[in-house]
Amino acid sequence: MAKTTSDISLTKQAMGLTEDLMTPNAAIYWTDLLVSVGAMWGGLFLAATTPNAVFALLAGLVSMLALYRALSFIHELTHIRDDEAPGFRAAWNALVGVPLMTPSLMYEGVHNIHHIKDRFGTKLDPEYLPLSHFTPLKLAGFLFVALLAPLGVVLRSAVLVPLSFVVPPLRRYLKTKLSALIINPDFAREDLSRWRKEWVVQDVACWLWSWAVIAATVTGVIPVRAVLTGLAIFALATLLNQARTLVAHHWDNDGGKMTLEEQFLDSVNVPPPNLASELWAPVGLRYHALHHLLPRLPYHNMAQAHARLTEALGPHSLYNRASEPGLFQALGDLFRRVRQKSAQAGKQPAH
Repeated sequence: MAKTTSDISLTKQAMGLTEDLMTPNAAIYWTDLLVSVGAMWGGLFLAATTPNAVFALLAGLVSMLALYRALSFIHELTHIRDDEAPGFRAAWNALVGVPLMTPSLMYEGVHNIHHIKDRFGTKLDPEYLPLSHFTPLKLAGFLFVALLAPLGVVLRSAVLVPLSFVVPPLRRYLKTKLSALIINPDFAREDLSRWRKEWVVQDVACWLWSWAVIAATVTGVIPVRAVLTGLAIFALATLLNQARTLVAHHWDNDGGKMTLEEQFLDSVNVPPPNLASELWAPVGLRYHALHHLLPRLPYHNMAQAHARLTEALGPHSLYNRASEPGLFQALGDLFRRVRQKSAQAGKQPAH
């Protein structure tokens, strides 16, 4: 796939304008994570214990948004080196990944494939599907199936992981098909020969955590209300993330290779003045097109980088063509395109 002049120009311009913003600030990572984790667990405790229904709902909302933010750091883990935030990866897994049974192994070695230029948007991309070619019903199903994610990770950690250590074929299947956060169901991991020891530790930790929570619930140590509240909060967070996923790209590619310009324009930024996007697309996810342009740019510098690019390149530049005004507008546009394509397909003569 050859690079076009505009590909090279935009990439070089972006790198030149932001080269001083490429260094992660470990203090920001740690502070953000710890505050998010505190709000997640604190909100869950209040939601699961308070007798006031309104207060419980508000606490649950805070917990859900904080959980979503804390979990979203899994994306940053795939782009920062360990020496840029020492101990952060292990701490994230201990505080978020293992308790939510979504360890970093689910994204490491997988998400980077989405950034390989010859794989983006193709059948080899784990994070791409031609969603705009779905039927409206199928697209709605794609959105709401995310509510089942908490049950899926419990099943994986409590049942499949321990079984996989005594059933070798299951272990291989678990690694290739059930150890990645993906949307492409045909994707299979190819890095079995490079499976890291820490990934095995993460799997075992999730297994032991899941059994401990189940045992504590059965024996009454953890109230059933707390478990159900936690599952509901987790489910709503995954639903919100799935909605965010729907607006991260335009999803128009049907599997062929794309130029860098096409890849960029298939991606979406939801920049200011939309402040709500910081809640539903946290930790830099609101700047998804910018992230594809500069994958190593740390999340805490994305707003500044976006402002620089917007000012330097102008409002009518290729860069600014990737912006959408908000979540509901972008979702509405996607479903509108899906309905139009479905209607056109229905008018095609039968062969």
